Amino acid sequence: MDEQEILHALEKKALGFSFDEVVEEYCQDENGKPVLSKRKITKKINPPDISALKFLLEREHLSEDMISNMSDKQLLEEKKRLLKILKENEDENGNL
Repeated sequence: MDEQEILHALEKKALGFSFDEVVEEYCQDENGKPVLSKRKITKKINPPDISALKFLLEREHLSEDMISNMSDKQLLEEKKRLLKILKENEDENGNL
């Protein structure tokens, strides 16, 4: 798992999200093979997590301090890196 995936998961937890919980029950047919007999889908909500949000805000504050100490060359490299990430996300999602 790379840093971007970790940050995405942390943002998701900080903001809250919903998901479907699927419960399936199986029985055996006359040949002894499992056959789906029941399927229940429940919409679940994971509320925003204050600790995750606090961590993200503190990290952002540290990032601002780091940015103010960067040279012009480093800032240009960071700009190129961020534009590349935006372009990749745009390509994956069809829009931003």
